[in-house]
Amino acid sequence: MTEFLDAVFNHTFMFYALLTGILASIACGVVGTYVVARRITYIAGGIAHSVLGGMGLAYYLSVVHNLTWLQPLHGAVVAALASAVTIALAGLYFKEREDTVIGAIWAIGMAVGIIFIAQTPGYNENLMSYLFGNILMVSLGDLWLIAALDALVLVVGFLFHKQIAAVCFDEEFARVRGVNVQFFYLLLLCLTALTVVILTTVVGIVMVIAFLTLPVAIAGFFTGKLWQTMVLATLLSIFFMTFGLAISYSPDLPAGATIIILAGLTYLAVTAYKAARKFRRS
Repeated sequence: MTEFLDAVFNHTFMFYALLTGILASIACGVVGTYVVARRITYIAGGIAHSVLGGMGLAYYLSVVHNLTWLQPLHGAVVAALASAVTIALAGLYFKEREDTVIGAIWAIGMAVGIIFIAQTPGYNENLMSYLFGNILMVSLGDLWLIAALDALVLVVGFLFHKQIAAVCFDEEFARVRGVNVQFFYLLLLCLTALTVVILTTVVGIVMVIAFLTLPVAIAGFFTGKLWQTMVLATLLSIFFMTFGLAISYSPDLPAGATIIILAGLTYLAVTAYKAARKFRRS
């Protein structure tokens, strides 16, 4: 632990990695609570994989048509929002099964991305790193981007918490109470899409999906209100990020994988403890 702390204070990349973990924990704690409450975790996974299409198109246009200002992240954001809107419209207005639509978007997005990447001269292999991320390679620009995401998430959560919570728990009751279910469900999906795509390009798909679910699931064992779950999930995420980085530093283990394993083992331990208590009472 001492070596890790020395590295944080003496090496910029470790300081940025730790700060990234803290900032990412805020977005994951808030959005993840809504995602788990609405039971749309699979949507986050579908959006995360579909963004390859937007990234591939942006890369193709920047290289082939000299649109040098266009970055893969721009294409990823557009693709993520388009996927969120498509899923929402298909479920709310066309009554299509969401899992079917997500499967189609997932497959089409990745196929489109592969085609554009293949058609781009001088294919840049580093583009694939956007799908898997590297928390140890975060730049100052990435930190500002995540901080902006946190600000957006907190503002939306503060202004519309009751409406989004109502849509998450009981859509019909929310509609009876006069809540615009379509709008707030779409808002939730767009917020989820932005969280997924921005964090995916920094820390990777697997970690984003894990941190949208595992800390929230653990926090749910100990809390009774949605806002309490958000707070505890955020604190747990910060704990996992910090100690995962610390554990991985000395033996030079992959930081992302170590963080996810720590969170996963904690979730399994809490689940087993809860099951054991329930068994003793019966």
